[in-house]
Amino acid sequence: MYESWFDLKEKPFSLTPDPGFLFLSDSHQKALDHLLYGLESGEGFIVVTGDIGVGKTTVCRTLLSRLSDRFVTSLIVNPLLTEKELVRAILEDFGGQAPPGTKKDILDALNRFLLAEAEAGRRPVLIVDEAQNLPPTLLEQVRLLSNLETEKRKLLQIVLIGQNELKEKLSLPSLRQLNQRVTVRAGIRPLDRKETARYIGHRLGVAGGGGRDLLSDGGEKAIYRRSGGVPRLINMLCDRAFLSAYTRGSAKVEPKDVRRASESLADHGGGARRFLRWIPWVATPLVILGGLLAAHAGIF
Repeated sequence: MYESWFDLKEKPFSLTPDPGFLFLSDSHQKALDHLLYGLESGEGFIVVTGDIGVGKTTVCRTLLSRLSDRFVTSLIVNPLLTEKELVRAILEDFGGQAPPGTKKDILDALNRFLLAEAEAGRRPVLIVDEAQNLPPTLLEQVRLLSNLETEKRKLLQIVLIGQNELKEKLSLPSLRQLNQRVTVRAGIRPLDRKETARYIGHRLGVAGGGGRDLLSDGGEKAIYRRSGGVPRLINMLCDRAFLSAYTRGSAKVEPKDVRRASESLADHGGGARRFLRWIPWVATPLVILGGLLAAHAGIF
């Protein structure tokens, strides 16, 4: 709606992942480098974690686009399955044919598929997104899949991507064998103040607004303060703030537009409201520290 007003070619702050708008902060780039290094080195387990909305899916999609042809991948985005369903989903996403029968029948088929891929010089990679949702029994099943091997190397490399709860789950005594097999770990953090400005400028530039100051300094600072540097929340706030500026007939987004955007998001749905209230406390350590100091002083 506001695109023509700001002379933009397309919507700059869509929540749908678009490789054309790819922006990698230092944290995102390091996580991607760790993933590529781990896979190229033949490491068994790789774990990437980060808070809600920091861009884990973006890193995952970028990884898939940058792997060479000798890698074949299976991406599981809905891990809420039974053990048998999980093994079947993995095999079918690789492009294999899952037979009817027991879980063992499907495991045997997966093993045959992986052996054939190894003989052809290809390297299968299993990527599980939202892996924090895997119950311990399924995580143990994933660990057992890593036992599929030849005399020289593992037949399957495994990447677990999830929220920070995944780190806590992996530290459970029942999962210590899996945790010990994780050889590469990477964390994705929210953007800092400068990265947030670069992120907004990058998306506006791709959308056709490069070289023009479409946000005032105060508006930009307000976006960072209310988003905590979380890309998903930056997009949500910017989209509503630009709409607010458009309805006012303003050529720039001002702090009051960001305030209206935040209020608008908080008024639409419990999920958005919780997201807005929770993210800044998680993503901004100074806010947390201030709250602790205030509590210690007896203010609360």
